Amino acid sequence: MSNIYRFQADRIEQVLASHRVPSRVTGGTITPRLLRFDLWTPLGVKVRQVAALSEEIALSLGAKTCRVYREEGRVQVELPRTDSKVVHLASVCRMLEKRAGVAGPSPRPVPAFAAVLGLDQEGLPLLLRLPSPNVAHVLVAGTTGSGKTALVRTIALSLALYNHQRSLQLVLIDPKGRGLEPLSALPHLLVPLVTDVEEARSVLARLVQEMERRDAAGRSEPRLIIILDELADLIQVGGREMERLLTRLTQRGREAGLHLVACTQKPTAAVIGSLVKSNFPVRLVGSVISPEDAKVATGLAQTGAERLLGQGDFLLVGQGQVKRMQAAFASPHEIRKLIARIREPGWRMRLTEEQASGSDRRQGLLARAPDWRAQVRARLGAIK
Repeated sequence: MSNIYRFQADRIEQVLASHRVPSRVTGGTITPRLLRFDLWTPLGVKVRQVAALSEEIALSLGAKTCRVYREEGRVQVELPRTDSKVVHLASVCRMLEKRAGVAGPSPRPVPAFAAVLGLDQEGLPLLLRLPSPNVAHVLVAGTTGSGKTALVRTIALSLALYNHQRSLQLVLIDPKGRGLEPLSALPHLLVPLVTDVEEARSVLARLVQEMERRDAAGRSEPRLIIILDELADLIQVGGREMERLLTRLTQRGREAGLHLVACTQKPTAAVIGSLVKSNFPVRLVGSVISPEDAKVATGLAQTGAERLLGQGDFLLVGQGQVKRMQAAFASPHEIRKLIARIREPGWRMRLTEEQASGSDRRQGLLARAPDWRAQVRARLGAIK
């Protein structure tokens, strides 16, 4: 790989020099899916001059695509690897546990309420902590084949793996009934998997009521993570009432401990523009069809999301910053193994006493009752 890397670095310099853009490759990073080159350019060379030559660079190296962007005072050139590798959720979890010096699933390798996303641009594990003021709600966008459904499954699995049921509950809404169905056996589900649009509207209405009760009582736990597949379809079929409920939850949910992770393959302004524009501060954007869809999905212009490779190749967009990442993947077999591990009687014992007791103190009356989860279910209504 080092010889290939040096050859490609020399070729990039040659292409730019032939167009009178002096430059030098000073380093870079090899990740499972990408080769990233750090490019030095002298004063007076504009980033858009290098970006305008991205197609020439890709052609010269026989690559499908080339992405050029600026980060922290450096120009970055990214190319796909010909021998790309899958990033498995289990391997990312092992990396986290090894770094923490832990020999098994526990909350210690991962902060409370943090989801494992995959590997970042440096090849290091990437986490997203939902209660953070700059996160709150997450939009996952991308066309078919981008890996968005696999990513939301990874988010849900990692949250369940490192958080006790007493501190975190999941609500899964999947109109097609296929994307999130493998997660239906998770013990963290507050209600069974929701597959009907009318049922989804009823559940969301009750969640809004729960949010208002928590606001009045000053409560924020247990955290409720609401994962929606096919957001655009839900809004189109559910109409204005569905959009109103989702808007209420995204505007006021964070303080009450309710967080939305919404997934859509139609990031168009006509469908989700008004809802997404100000209510989803963090976006996970996979490959999209056009620069216009990329702008709506990311909230930024010229991110290059339309050039992503698919199959888990994503941009993490937040606070005006863009980071490329490779989403962790869990196959159906791996999902079944992880859920079986989570359901083991001994798994709860691996969760630290500090997390369990701390969650109890924060939940107030809701947690002190032995049947607190049944009480929440009763509030939300019986879901048949």
